[in-house]
Amino acid sequence: DDIAQAVVKELRTTLLGEAPDSEASGLAKADVAVAEKGHGQNPEAHRLYLQGKYFIDRITKPDTLKGIQYLHEALALDPSHAAAWAELSRAHVSSGGYGWAPLHEAYKDAREAAKKALELAPDLAEAHVRLCAVQRMYDWDWKGAETSARRALELAPGSAVALSAAGITAQTMRRFEEAEELMRRAVEQDPLNAGAHSSLGHLYRSMDRHSDAERCFRKSLEINPQRIAGHHVLALVLANQGRLEEALAEANSEPAEWARLTCLAYVHHLAGRKQESDEALHRLEEAHGADSAYQIAANHAARGELDAGFAWLERAYAERDSGLSMVACEPTFRRLHGDPRWGALLKKMGLEAL
Repeated sequence: DDIAQAVVKELRTTLLGEAPDSEASGLAKADVAVAEKGHGQNPEAHRLYLQGKYFIDRITKPDTLKGIQYLHEALALDPSHAAAWAELSRAHVSSGGYGWAPLHEAYKDAREAAKKALELAPDLAEAHVRLCAVQRMYDWDWKGAETSARRALELAPGSAVALSAAGITAQTMRRFEEAEELMRRAVEQDPLNAGAHSSLGHLYRSMDRHSDAERCFRKSLEINPQRIAGHHVLALVLANQGRLEEALAEANSEPAEWARLTCLAYVHHLAGRKQESDEALHRLEEAHGADSAYQIAANHAARGELDAGFAWLERAYAERDSGLSMVACEPTFRRLHGDPRWGALLKKMGLEAL
């Protein structure tokens, strides 16, 4: 802390022209206090927290499990490490959302970890961001999610994590221009954050800006090549541009089976290969009906099979599939928009008036 305060004081004097007086020392001390907020006092626990965060950032099942293990070790040493609790919440959201753990149990654990972080450090922006994810993806509490995202931004207006969370929340509620501004700022703040690039790519898909989406997804994969669903979304974007063979290659490169089958069914359908599309969709329904109802519904919608599309959306609703949080802005469902059942679904989810 002494070294950090000395550096901040010197930078304030050199770069900002502030006098090297007691006020500058006070400001330096305050800056360091903000930076260390919620990170505990145990150096070994903090080292374990950083390792856990690294593995969770990779977005694969083995890495996420390893990251959770590191975070538990960190919290065993220092239960007051609020940032570790916040990161543990993110890991549980990933585990539930990607089907690596039972969904309801994972989100219960995610909520408890986020609340623990907030109890320890009410002004920790990351804790509000993690609670926002639970509210948005599991509770479908849009006002609560927006309140949490706004609070995170108030606490850390330059945080890429807070900016990205606020952007995703705005996209969920179809405020695309606001979402783009927030997400672009997130990428500027942290250009090596694969998730920030991917989130911006998803927004551009919603806006039919396929070239921009492709650029973002490719950048995300360049930073984090093993990230699951990265090749999946890139395949969808390429297919929508008519680049079907490139899309097929990306689909076959996807490591997660549910994501690979989802885009194979979609790409083969657009290419007019009905048998291959049917086979991929059938395999998806058989192997992943319990955790990919949203993706199955999207494929049926793309094929113009409205009854099947709505049936799978209802199943996704009953199972609280986290994908449904993006249903209002997912372009694949546009063929369903003219059906009365579409408005009924949005109303049931509280999205109709947003």
